[in-house]
Amino acid sequence: MAERKAAVERNTLETQVKVSINLDGTGQARFDIGVPFLEHMLDQIARHGLIDLDIQCKGDLHIDDHHTVEDVGITLGQAFAQAIGDKKGIYRYGHAYVPLDEALSRVVIDFSGRPGLHWHVPFTRAVVGNFDVDLFIEFFQGFVNHAQVTLHVDNLRGINTHHQIETVFKAFGRALRMAVSHDERMAGQMPSTKGCL
Repeated sequence: MAERKAAVERNTLETQVKVSINLDGTGQARFDIGVPFLEHMLDQIARHGLIDLDIQCKGDLHIDDHHTVEDVGITLGQAFAQAIGDKKGIYRYGHAYVPLDEALSRVVIDFSGRPGLHWHVPFTRAVVGNFDVDLFIEFFQGFVNHAQVTLHVDNLRGINTHHQIETVFKAFGRALRMAVSHDERMAGQMPSTKGCL
């Protein structure tokens, strides 16, 4: 089986982002982004998705976190699209329910080749620490557009905003792990009646 790895760089006047990814990793992660709460959430993707991630970003944080968060999502999506290759033999679909104390989230993903984000996360607070939680929709929209996936994100309940978003990222990691896994019965086959994704 070919290695499913990618290294992508994205450079703009606002950010310089480097992402290295291994879809068949062990959950190792290294981040140098300058936004600690985002790094904490990305660590959930690596750990619960068993995906090795190395993400570095130099962004215009003196303005705010917006461009950094969005561009990390975009570049991570590009890396996924590159690493997953032709999608033959993968499960394609993934889903997970993840609780954290009072919070519960569901994430469902389809490596469909069609970008679509359906986001239903009623945050109970606007900020965690110094982080504007509205930026997470920008992260996921960037990922979806460039990974070319359909993604449904639902926080079903929660009071603590940190718990709400952490359940989303943990569920996202688990759903990714399922979707990109190889199904031995589908070896070499495209998981679509169209013959392509």
